[in-house]
Amino acid sequence: MLRFDSDYMETAHPRILQKLTEINFDKNTSYGFDVYTESAKDKIRKECNCPDALVYFLIGGTQTNKVAIDALIEGYEAVICASTGHIATHETGAIESCGHKVITLEGENGKLMPETLEGYMQSFYADKNHEHSAQPGLVYISFPTEYGTIYSRAELESLRKICDSYSLRLYVDGARLGYGLMSPVCDITLPELARLADGFYIGGTKVGAMLGEALVIPNPDSVKKLFVQIKRHGALLAKGWVAGVQFDTLFTDGLYFEISKNAIDNAMYLRDELKNLGYEMFLDSPTNQQFVVVDDEKLDLIKDKVGYGFWHKLDGRTVIRFATSWATEKSQVDELIDLLG
Repeated sequence: MLRFDSDYMETAHPRILQKLTEINFDKNTSYGFDVYTESAKDKIRKECNCPDALVYFLIGGTQTNKVAIDALIEGYEAVICASTGHIATHETGAIESCGHKVITLEGENGKLMPETLEGYMQSFYADKNHEHSAQPGLVYISFPTEYGTIYSRAELESLRKICDSYSLRLYVDGARLGYGLMSPVCDITLPELARLADGFYIGGTKVGAMLGEALVIPNPDSVKKLFVQIKRHGALLAKGWVAGVQFDTLFTDGLYFEISKNAIDNAMYLRDELKNLGYEMFLDSPTNQQFVVVDDEKLDLIKDKVGYGFWHKLDGRTVIRFATSWATEKSQVDELIDLLG
């Protein structure tokens, strides 16, 4: 059976498995104070052009979002995101469990647009009773978004400007960050993202790692006691080197970007071939998630032959998602195209 259900169905890149095997019997200092973790942190700081950034490795995206957001804002402050934002739809109230209300605004193909944010903030402060409401403290966006779309440099600059105007923090969920940065339409770099965001994470779970995300706080003065906050949330990995080794490997010789580009190349090939076959794309995604409109009759014929992500129903048709990954092979995409032809 072909599997395009998601982008974290494989265990890890072979170089990571090899390195973990090589150090398997080494004695390592716990809680991320080992040589591999320190090396990984230094490499990420260098890639981000942020020599003083705080870098910590956590296990998964929800955990990282929860820790980062709770650390970046006060307990009484709320988070603004697009209605499709992961923290609002698929994290079972993790952010709210910390006391932070999640305020959702209508997005555009998954993106929170600057004009929408500005309009909301103007309306919020125009209300003479706004002090009786949850106070906006942070803007959450995903790069790429849950719909595979990405923000342009101009859009990010505009969001940053609005955040500065209203003393809001800007936080970026980078679960698929590598795929966004390697998209052919991306006009932003990792150092530019670090300049614009108060916090972000570099996704590993979906981009070659066995597990783990790298949380980056460019300005260490923007949070207090981050190590303590990670521990407080039950997110501190005792065997910290397990994550450290993985990111140290991913950020050696450009591996993270190389394997991210593989996913993009295969996704763009799949998109073009599906268009040639006459399929309608639900939206124009320039990253590894491709959303296809399929007749229900066709879906019945292929559902036992290929794994995909269900998105939503249309009239007699269904929007499904095919996700390529760092490990996808062109031959697998060709099989999928033949099946859909």
